Formats: sequence, C-alpha cells, structure tokens
Amino acid sequence: MHFISDLISQLFEWIQNLGYFGIMIGLMIEVIPSEIVLAYGGYLVWSGDINFFGAVLFGTIGGVIAQIFVYWIGRYGGRPVLEKYGKYIFIKKKHIDHSEVWFEKYGTGVIFTARFIPIVRHAISVPAGISRMPLGKFTLLTTLAVIPWSTLFVFLGYKLGDQWENIDEKAAPYTKEIILVALAVIIIYFLFKWYKSKKKGSAI
Repeated sequence: MHFISDLISQLFEWIQNLGYFGIMIGLMIEVIPSEIVLAYGGYLVWSGDINFFGAVLFGTIGGVIAQIFVYWIGRYGGRPVLEKYGKYIFIKKKHIDHSEVWFEKYGTGVIFTARFIPIVRHAISVPAGISRMPLGKFTLLTTLAVIPWSTLFVFLGYKLGDQWENIDEKAAPYTKEIILVALAVIIIYFLFKWYKSKKKGSAI
C-alpha cells in the first residue's frame, strides 16, 4: 500500500510539473480515476499554476481521447480483449455486461447520458466500438458529456483548494442530482423511441 501511495504521489507531482498536458495525459491513461485528476486540476487552478479554462479544455480533450481509445479496443479487439485487460483502465466484466444491455436497449443516444451513470459510464464505449458506431457521432456525444463533467470537478477542486482530496464528499450531492437527471433523460429517450416505433408499426 505504501508503494501505491508513493506512486500516486509521484503521478500528481508529474501532473503538476506538466500543467495542462499533465491533466490531459493523466486522463488519457486513466491510472487514477478521472474525477480525482480533474479535482487536482482544480487545485492547480486554485494555487495559480494554471487557469480554469485551460484545465477544463485539456481535461475534456484527455477524457475524450481516453474513451476513443476504449472505443477502438472494442471495435478492433472486441470484448475478449477488454475482459482480459480492461481492469487496467478500471473496466470490469460487470461494467461491460451492463453497458452492453444499455446500448442494446437505448441505442447510440445513450452514449451521452450514460457518461453520468456509475458502472456504465466508462464501459459504454465498448459496445459502441463493437457495433461500429460512427466515430464522428461517438466523439461528438462523448465530448458533449465530458465538458460538463470536467467543468464540475475542476470547479469543485478549485473551491476545495488544498482540501481537494475531499472531492468525493464535496461532489456527492452534485453527482446524485446529475445521475437522477441523466436517468430521467434516458427514460424520456426510451419512451420516445418506443412511441416512434409503435407509431411506425401502426402506419404499416
């Protein structure tokens, strides 16, 4: 555990030294959960090392690239590769199972809303890649979801300042509301699809 703690401390020092690019690369490799990297980015804004807009911009770029990487693995390597190596990027078999069910049930539109739901938000890129969802559409929906997520955690990290490590406690009320809104959007989207298919069926 001491070794892991030292490794994480070194990673944060590395992120600080690289500034914006440190945040971007930290999110791309996902050795540390994205929320923590972004909160640390907020701390760097608070300390005056970087500015808020830059932290959000590079956080968004890093977050999107990380998901495109998972998408490519799904598209060219398939599920077996992710089941074997997904643990290194915090994706477990149960995450893939849930994400595939969601993708089959709600379609490509879930790529946006699922980003805010625990369990499926990282792994939803897997079925998108396997089903060969158009990369442009995938990237657009992913970017639209990553922007508010990055903004929230950079802002919370900034507000916490040198107490940024308490991000889980600070973010809990916000993430609960976001999850509820995302679930509501998914339900509305599903009902819309159901109504559209029913209307189309009755017209035949």
